[in-house]
Amino acid sequence: MTEREYNQCVDQYADGVYRFILKNMQVPEDAQDVVQSAFEKMWKNHQDVHVETAKSYLFTVAYNQMIDHIRKNKRMTLVDEFSESSKISWSRQTNLKQELEKALQQLTPLQKSLILLKDYEGYSYDEIGKITSLNASQVKVYLHRARMQLKEYIGKIENLI
Repeated sequence: MTEREYNQCVDQYADGVYRFILKNMQVPEDAQDVVQSAFEKMWKNHQDVHVETAKSYLFTVAYNQMIDHIRKNKRMTLVDEFSESSKISWSRQTNLKQELEKALQQLTPLQKSLILLKDYEGYSYDEIGKITSLNASQVKVYLHRARMQLKEYIGKIENLI
């Protein structure tokens, strides 16, 4: 990959990679750090990356960087989630987008990533498998389970009130 091709990849894929990571992490600064490190890694390995596979490479690297970041900050994240879930909010809005975001937060990082890659970014099962190091059958099964969990969460009337 040449410098020009790398710059084209940045222009083409930066927003999509950032959106994907931000949907998973919910913290813009952390998402920016993960995306920047993914592009940095792609630049360091630009001699080995082909233009045709650059998008898949970027999403794979960003996904792995995100998982590493989550693992490093897991303890702090769990404490934050606990304090947020223990607060009682009397003035909830039934905004569908907010409810969907809450439902996505109930999923594991892998389930959430699969939903976002398939339904938001439009990747095929094979492409998702390459990004997440799963085979296409595992992607289908895990994606089905994630969707069922979303359906169960959204289907409960208490969650929408």
